[in-house]
Amino acid sequence: MTPYFYKFPVLTLDSVSMEFNGEIILRDISAQVLDVCRPGMEQGQVVGFYGRSGLGKSVLCRIMAGLMTPSRGTVLVGQEQEAVAPGAVGFVQQQYPLFNHRTLHDNLLLAAARKYADAAEARRQTDSYLERFQLTAHRRKYPAHLSGGQRQRAAIAQQLLCSDHLILLDEPFSGLDIAMMDEVKKIILEVTTMDELNTVVIVSHDIQTTTALCDRLWLLGYERDASGQLLPGATISPEHQYNLAEMGLAWHENVEAEPEFVRFVEHLKEEIRQSA
Repeated sequence: MTPYFYKFPVLTLDSVSMEFNGEIILRDISAQVLDVCRPGMEQGQVVGFYGRSGLGKSVLCRIMAGLMTPSRGTVLVGQEQEAVAPGAVGFVQQQYPLFNHRTLHDNLLLAAARKYADAAEARRQTDSYLERFQLTAHRRKYPAHLSGGQRQRAAIAQQLLCSDHLILLDEPFSGLDIAMMDEVKKIILEVTTMDELNTVVIVSHDIQTTTALCDRLWLLGYERDASGQLLPGATISPEHQYNLAEMGLAWHENVEAEPEFVRFVEHLKEEIRQSA
């Protein structure tokens, strides 16, 4: 098993609930992401929140990004564990939104300027991220002239430049072909090895791809009462919190081909069927 240990929390969800017009969407969701360390290497976190369509995953995304206030509960982020505020968490939405009237360089510079007051430092960071994400050759292009993979790289770089290590990806694998999916997986792994504190939170209904990338996984679903009736609001049961590092399924290059991984994914699918 790969040696690792945990330090301080970088993201905490404490009893998060959300109601709209009296309807419970999310109920008492608690989870904590810890800074993971692997001796001798830079290793950030990739964690996943999995749930079927219609469970309220997009609402959970917006709450974790600080763009929506939960009805109850709190979200704490960073080493200081401060209440989340807009901008503290980079939020990469499915369309990879960029300003169409600005070049790639200027899109990233605008993001960097939010975090770095010194203009020279903002430019230096922008150039550094263009190079890290293999986008330097495309710096003068407008978003419409970038490929899908380049747009996603740019959107992630943009959010990393203006946030503090936490990146939230909403359905990053939706509608992608195999080649593009491999590109996205590569980007995610690259981001986590840039800095030990870099944490990628994947919120998805693609169970196999999400699980293959993650070292922690939380499964959203519905619980039933003693009579077998579904309780309102999606939640995370204690038995639906998985430490893949502890299970020996994290940080393997071809984990999807391993029998233990295949069995675990089938277990997750059965858990989902039983909660439907």
